[in-house]
Amino acid sequence: MNHEFLFTQIHSLSVIIPKMLPDLRLNDHLRLRKQHPCGSYEWIVTRLGADIGLECKGCGRRIMLTRRELAKRLKTNLTEHKDEQPDS
Repeated sequence: MNHEFLFTQIHSLSVIIPKMLPDLRLNDHLRLRKQHPCGSYEWIVTRLGADIGLECKGCGRRIMLTRRELAKRLKTNLTEHKDEQPDS
């Protein structure tokens, strides 16, 4: 058993793992990196699941993106969430 190969294989897997996928909620307002043809950068989350539904705030166009694709295109989430802490 070649331990050097195993180390290289494990090391290469850690490079492949993508950054965190975004934590989203319905009606979140998002700013994407590229401008939509209508001129708007802002979108509203309309559907959550394996694919994320977005609606352009400029023209109302609806699109579907995978979570991974949205993570690449997302610049920032403009909606502030107050995380409720349960009393312990």
